[in-house]
Amino acid sequence: MAERLVILSDMWGSKKGLWITSYLGYLQQYFDITFYDCQELGDLEVAVSSEENIHHAFVNGGIDTAVAHLLKKENEPAHYLGFSVGGAIAWKANNMGIPMKSLYAVSATRVRVETQKPNCPIRLLFGDQDIYRPKSTWYEKMGIESELIKNFGHEMYTDEKMIKKVCLDLLNLVTQKNRYGSKEKAV
Repeated sequence: MAERLVILSDMWGSKKGLWITSYLGYLQQYFDITFYDCQELGDLEVAVSSEENIHHAFVNGGIDTAVAHLLKKENEPAHYLGFSVGGAIAWKANNMGIPMKSLYAVSATRVRVETQKPNCPIRLLFGDQDIYRPKSTWYEKMGIESELIKNFGHEMYTDEKMIKKVCLDLLNLVTQKNRYGSKEKAV
């Protein structure tokens, strides 16, 4: 039986998420996947879908709403893959009791404000040009090791090279070839 994988979109959800089909294409043969559009999960209603308006809506209640909805929908342990705000939603959901086998968050910059880490293996991936990524002192305080990718910014998860890397990391996790908690790497 395939392992369950819950995927949480970035702030754009399915609207600008054609890149998500690459992840699904690679991973669907190895995982039983459930995908959530974070805008839908957070009941976001913005008159103008600008980056600033969507971000504001998530920060001002959308993340909490999405977490509450996710807690109602998911109660079986699964692996989680979250992109940007999706990673932050998964992080908070685990801290509120959602069972996770692992959390892989890519460009989840909002976790930098968190003070409690999830109770599962965690892998955080950021581009070195993402100015909102957590600082090294946050990693030290949280007891989490960082993985930083050179020459990438916040939306690195949409790049085919990173899509392949993340998918391979997840496949290695479930086949036990690689464990979370690796040292900081530069690719």
